[in-house]
Amino acid sequence: MKPLQGSVALVAGATRGAGRGIAVSLGEAGATVYVTGRSVRGQLSDMARTETIEETAEMVTACGGHGIAVRVDHTKPEEVKALFERVKAEQNGQLDLLVNDIWGGDALTAWEKPYWEQELASGLLMQERAVHTHMITSHYATPLMLERKKGLIIEITDGIDYRYRGNLYYSLAKISTIHLAQAMAAQLRPHGITAVALTPGFLRSEAMLDHFGVTESTWREAADPHFIASETPAYIGRAVVALATDPAIAQKSGKTLSTWGLSDEYSFTDRDGSRPHWGRYAEEQGFYHSEEEA
Repeated sequence: MKPLQGSVALVAGATRGAGRGIAVSLGEAGATVYVTGRSVRGQLSDMARTETIEETAEMVTACGGHGIAVRVDHTKPEEVKALFERVKAEQNGQLDLLVNDIWGGDALTAWEKPYWEQELASGLLMQERAVHTHMITSHYATPLMLERKKGLIIEITDGIDYRYRGNLYYSLAKISTIHLAQAMAAQLRPHGITAVALTPGFLRSEAMLDHFGVTESTWREAADPHFIASETPAYIGRAVVALATDPAIAQKSGKTLSTWGLSDEYSFTDRDGSRPHWGRYAEEQGFYHSEEEA
């Protein structure tokens, strides 16, 4: 028996990057994984990427799980409601894990501009895509968990604290997901459901590899010197599996966790057997000055 055999998970925003890495790792652990997003074959999203949810679902199935691709625009409550009605019908009401990984904000982030010079519409759209979608998805997913008095909700974010992240709209979106996890945890504890936030380090996603003009086999040739401390999407995937299989997971409810911290705790590795530690690397590089500034 694989550790998540018989479990039902839904990864919202699993087309690529961390979401795909999480979905595939859950499949390796034997789970049934609903893979949602907007990019499907013949109808890609405005992200202008070629990856699709069908590809992710096929990868889940190929590695031992059961991948189910469902095209959903998570900004539309009616589509999200229909999604969970389908999950309830197909899985006899079972939903063990929800991972909120919807983002869609890369093209909307103007790192070089102060907020009053950035296009307001882009900043607001980022909140709709990266925060409102998480709220909508949790709203319709949670009742399935309430009926069984068990479940885990994971909010994927960037960073472990409330530190400013270099762009007002980006920072607001990532910090909001941390607080969503904290707030949901407070209300869900009496019902046996756990909610946490989880961050990767420097993610070696498909888009980031393309940005640096390298591949997974040549990534060490990237121009950015900090890329040496990067991690593959499988690393956060294995972090999610570790959390989903921890019988004492309720003790972490409301916390903000990291791939490197969970690797220290659970001893999982990245695809190549390494254990990237972005937290330690960032401190060594002087990115963070003191705990008081967090």
